[in-house]
Amino acid sequence: MRLLLLAGTQEARQIVAALKSVTGLGLTVSVARPMRPPEAFGVATRIGGFGGDDGFRSYLKEEQVGAVLDATHPFAARVSMRSARICRELGVPYGQLLRPPWLPGPGDRWHFAEDETAAGAFVPSGVCVFIGTGQHRLDAFGPMPGRRVFVRQIDHAPLHHPPFEDGMWIVGHPPFDAEGEIKLFGELGIDWLVVRNAGGAASRPKLDAARELGIEVAMIRRPPRPEAVRFDTIAGAIAWARRVE
Repeated sequence: MRLLLLAGTQEARQIVAALKSVTGLGLTVSVARPMRPPEAFGVATRIGGFGGDDGFRSYLKEEQVGAVLDATHPFAARVSMRSARICRELGVPYGQLLRPPWLPGPGDRWHFAEDETAAGAFVPSGVCVFIGTGQHRLDAFGPMPGRRVFVRQIDHAPLHHPPFEDGMWIVGHPPFDAEGEIKLFGELGIDWLVVRNAGGAASRPKLDAARELGIEVAMIRRPPRPEAVRFDTIAGAIAWARRVE
């Protein structure tokens, strides 16, 4: 059986490690862009989009894909919605691995927002804000006048200026820990943190730092998810992939 794994998360790597030697399972990994770190998966890998709905539909048919396991980012909503819909149309089993979201605890000062525009509106004028969402959809926050805005980028800063009236790139090199985030936020004088609710352990330290420092957090809710078989653990996704036909 040929399984297409839509990757883009660290969980996808663990799925590949568990499935690549399964007898009778032909595994192909698809990523929209090279992942960090850029190490090989050790199985057939395709990089780039499918060319819209028609391209994805044609790929499934031409490659005789027997099932699709979606391990993309929780905010890759368009990919997940499209994939689930077309798989349902073609009768191809589809399952989604979606890591549990973060939940606030004692000491957290979270303000939930539906999108970047709403998150930006939470942040008052005259404060210093750290945006931990990467470059994607920065324009949706608006110019945020009267705020000092820092945006973290991994490994290197873009050549263009952040789309804010007073913005600056901050280059970081993962993995991050709470101690380092506390030091960074203190040095920058951060009052507000803006993040997407991606879940997972890798990005959690900045939230732990915000709790320790009493920083306000604008937490962007996850986008709608497709109606589909869903797993919140890697083990559940692997078990499904082993038995689906």
